[in-house]
Amino acid sequence: MEDWSWLGKVLILAGVVLACLGGFLTLLGKWPALGEGVGTLFGPLLGWLGKLPGDILIKRDHVTFYFPLATSLLISLVVSLLLYVLSRR
Repeated sequence: MEDWSWLGKVLILAGVVLACLGGFLTLLGKWPALGEGVGTLFGPLLGWLGKLPGDILIKRDHVTFYFPLATSLLISLVVSLLLYVLSRR
């Protein structure tokens, strides 16, 4: 049986990197002068993410419900393909 501990370590490292990146972008958004630059940098690249045709958005008087179904499926597909390619080594 193959040892999968390396994959666990890679996923933990990826989680730590994503958490640090998320914290950095959150702090960057707190400063208005810098936050505008982030929006103009990532807007054209990832502005479509979260606004795909299969995403569900329901707006009522005082309630907004948003469920990114198509975005979730796309991210799941990309991560699954990436893990498949990494496990084929």
